[in-house]
Amino acid sequence: MRDVAIVSVAQGEHVRAEALLNEVEMVQPIIRAALDGAGAEISDIGFTCSGSSDYLAGQAFSFVMTLDAVGAWPPIQESHVEMDGAWALYEAWLKIQAGHADTALVYGYSKASPGDLPRVLSRMLDPYYYAPLWPDSVAMAGLQARQMLDSGAITEEEMARIAHRNRTAAESNPFAQLKGSPSVEDLLSADYLSDPLRKHDCPPITDGGCAMVLAAGDKAREWSERPAWIRGIDHRIDSHNYGARDLTKAPSIGLAAQKADVAAGGVDVVEVCAPFSHQERIVLNELGLGDDANVNPSGGALAANPIMAAGMLRLGEVANRITAGEADRGVAHATAGHLLQQNLVAVIEGD
Repeated sequence: MRDVAIVSVAQGEHVRAEALLNEVEMVQPIIRAALDGAGAEISDIGFTCSGSSDYLAGQAFSFVMTLDAVGAWPPIQESHVEMDGAWALYEAWLKIQAGHADTALVYGYSKASPGDLPRVLSRMLDPYYYAPLWPDSVAMAGLQARQMLDSGAITEEEMARIAHRNRTAAESNPFAQLKGSPSVEDLLSADYLSDPLRKHDCPPITDGGCAMVLAAGDKAREWSERPAWIRGIDHRIDSHNYGARDLTKAPSIGLAAQKADVAAGGVDVVEVCAPFSHQERIVLNELGLGDDANVNPSGGALAANPIMAAGMLRLGEVANRITAGEADRGVAHATAGHLLQQNLVAVIEGD
């Protein structure tokens, strides 16, 4: 296996609606900042991969348009995933492992503000049994939260404490959309948005993106004084037939964590992609991490949730803390689809 590291991370300020910019204008400064962070130009990059969704853009092959933000001339080696940018990073990592590139630029982005996001996300469901019913993403998450509450896997107070902790932590994150939180008692006195979910249990609708530069071996050491090495990475999928699943669990996370060797050492920081408060409990259970773990010091997806970049941001936040010398070993988790269906886990370490 080749040593591959994240050497530069950039993100924009996440907002409810980036009304004055299109996707190209929104993501171009982020890509430029990632390249500048490594002291690189696009001509130094061996492979480029992006994550986005045509459903959000309302246009087929919309990622082709966004290549204008990269400056793809002379022609570049390029690919795209209709997924969170974390899966674009995984494809780039494989490309480097296969010896087809030594460096890579990856980015993920979305403008979720123009449409009705919960309704748009219902199009990700099985087209025969679920999608025709148009259950929106909040209602789907509510079913999962209800099953957890009824089984005793979580309480409404714990859900409120998770939301409070994440959004309080986001006060130190200059890129977060929501910063700060009322008290747990005040959160619990709020009305339900979609029973049993209150507004604080749900992610904000967010426009934004993230970009990273990866490099192998000596090139990583040339571009970063302290590269954030990807020591383990794996992704797995649970069934799309939600009626056949115990929604209080997500075994694919546990299997991905096992394959990525999460348990092989101590963990200084954990960034999990849990858009709904109750999902953080599921992810931590599956990762095998206790309540004493330093979870989501960035605020996580409850503070900013740019679809198609929220998971990638978790890897970037861990990498930044390792590069800064604030942590030696961290775990990052990304998810895609409804109810934690698809999951990626990475272990990132410093030298």
